[in-house]
Amino acid sequence: MDMRSLLILAVLLALIREDNGQKPTVSLLPKFPQVYVGDDVTLICNHKGGSKPTKWIIDGTQQSHLNYSIILLTAVTPKNNGAYECEQGGPKSDPFTLTVLELEPHAQLSPSVGGAVMTKGEGRNLVLQADDDLKDWACFVLRGVSRFALGVNVNEKMKRAVIFAELKGAERATFWCKKKKTEHRSNAVTLKMTELMVMLVPPAVPVLQGEPVALRCVVWGGPKLENAVFYKDKIEIMNSPEGTYTITNATQHDVGNYSCHATYRFSHISAGAAQKEGDSDAQELKVIGGPPAAVLSVSTKSLQCSCPRCPADCTSYHWYHTLFNDPHSHRRLSENHQSITLEEEGLYSCRFDCGKGFSRFSDSYSYKAQSESETPNVMPIMVAAILIVLGLLIVLLIALKRRRGGSNVQATKRDKDKTTGGDYEQIQLKDKDQAVYHTLGESTGKDQAKGGYEPLQKRQEEGVYHTLGPGEGQGEGQGGYEALKSVKAEVYQTLSSEGQGEGQGGYEALKSVKAEVYQTLSSADSKKPEGEAEGGYEQLPQKDKDYEAVTVEENPHEEVKKQMGKEKE
Repeated sequence: MDMRSLLILAVLLALIREDNGQKPTVSLLPKFPQVYVGDDVTLICNHKGGSKPTKWIIDGTQQSHLNYSIILLTAVTPKNNGAYECEQGGPKSDPFTLTVLELEPHAQLSPSVGGAVMTKGEGRNLVLQADDDLKDWACFVLRGVSRFALGVNVNEKMKRAVIFAELKGAERATFWCKKKKTEHRSNAVTLKMTELMVMLVPPAVPVLQGEPVALRCVVWGGPKLENAVFYKDKIEIMNSPEGTYTITNATQHDVGNYSCHATYRFSHISAGAAQKEGDSDAQELKVIGGPPAAVLSVSTKSLQCSCPRCPADCTSYHWYHTLFNDPHSHRRLSENHQSITLEEEGLYSCRFDCGKGFSRFSDSYSYKAQSESETPNVMPIMVAAILIVLGLLIVLLIALKRRRGGSNVQATKRDKDKTTGGDYEQIQLKDKDQAVYHTLGESTGKDQAKGGYEPLQKRQEEGVYHTLGPGEGQGEGQGGYEALKSVKAEVYQTLSSEGQGEGQGGYEALKSVKAEVYQTLSSADSKKPEGEAEGGYEQLPQKDKDYEAVTVEENPHEEVKKQMGKEKE
């Protein structure tokens, strides 16, 4: 063996010894300084000795189901925290510690339209939003294990930036943005490719527990979808002509691999297009708890922000405002206190700044300032209330007055009068054209022991009567009634006892418009002078009759006259 051969052999032996003594390394892609809940990350076991079977050890426990040099972790949570080691036929690597922050990153990246799945060759805009100036931000994409920088189109007026995302033949790609010279970054968005006509499209951002999520079955080229059948873990779960499967309240029970089978026609190209069918790729749906959310409490024209589940180092407040009907006007307010006063109309929200990240946004509160024209005018309400009260009082007073006056006539009383021993009898009312009766005195032409009734005609004019008390123009023990005129009624009053004997009473009709005048005179039969104990009724003289009526037009008391004439006869 010559010297040259010996040299080559020595080099080979050295390389073999070096290879056997080289430890693999574990690296993280993308190389995030901080990993946030919901990120998609990849762990790679690197070894210079080439591709060999790989063993993964997590927190000292070997994972039998992991035998590739790459581990893909999707929608990570604190459950993925731990020390990761790998081994490829030799010594183990040094442990790599993965720590997932249960916070949101400093900026938000999301698709402008669509979900997490695209067809081959398709592109999509991703929108970046942050609290500060976006000029200092750069964006990147990881395709496989290679990282590329992307162009960023900043819209200063709308305070957002847009990047164009495309896969360029890769099966999946992860996009994110980072602020230069800092560790501040956005969330990561992973897009996946399919070459099938039918696609099941899940959201491009992680599904949070308790929130709704919609899975869409889409056919490339925009044909008319006639029906879609959805599957979870290859088991049929639903038929939908609209092509959407909606989960209203996502839980861990909804985690799984979903796919769909679509029936469709390209009727927009040809009216007689044939019916076609196709299946989608299976897509994984993961549901995570997510970072803790801030909570808004509302008082009069002020809002207060709190976060019961936030870590203790979350002490700074960020407030945000968005104009109605303009979601692009989202901006951070200058206030950094726990509470703010509402002034401008729009949507308000808040979140906590925890240093390395943020809490989730609170629910939005909609505030609309009340203009003077919309301020309720209490004056009409007060006036209406006063009028109602006055009306009720008037009705009550009228009812009380009638009860004190006329209701005594309607009440049934058979009680003896304690002074005279007279009786009272209820006056009955008849049908529509009611007549009012009252008890006539004992000296009205009837027997001494009996009383009579005199009907007082009531047509469209109503009279109000009340009982005259004892001694009001009458002899002791006799009572009378006085009719109080309303519109066209006659007004009666008891004449005083002047010119009459004790115990005698008379009635005088006071004429208003078309009434007759009656006057109580002494008895014509007895011819006794006035002042005697007996009295009667005398009408103004007339021929061949005991009573003479002074005729006027439309006498409303004609029936009274006739009745009195009959009683006299």
